[in-house]
Amino acid sequence: MQSLALVIHVVLAVGVIGLVLIQHGKGADAGAAFGSGASATVFGASGSASFLTRATTILVALFFTTSIFLFYLAAHREGGVQSVTDAPGLVEEAPAPSTDLPGGVTELPAATENETDLPKAAE
Repeated sequence: MQSLALVIHVVLAVGVIGLVLIQHGKGADAGAAFGSGASATVFGASGSASFLTRATTILVALFFTTSIFLFYLAAHREGGVQSVTDAPGLVEEAPAPSTDLPGGVTELPAATENETDLPKAAE
């Protein structure tokens, strides 16, 4: 249900963006003097303003409706974690070190007092 509402919401958002970009701005009347005003007769004598304005208004109303519906779905989600502080920790304890050594060795040789891990400096 949430996925379908989200898809409809995105389609409405793209539709609103498209309709807003198609509409003429307030300065479009100056362009009619140079020949661009003839294309407005496709939508009737009043031009495309009333049709596009109504279509944009309807799409925006549906967009707001899907926004409220998605908010309702998110707020009334059952189960799961409701807050970040309620989430279980993601850090797990490290496993205990293994006593199995490669090469069939069963025990580490005991270090003597004279042996060190650092190589001796050349004299």
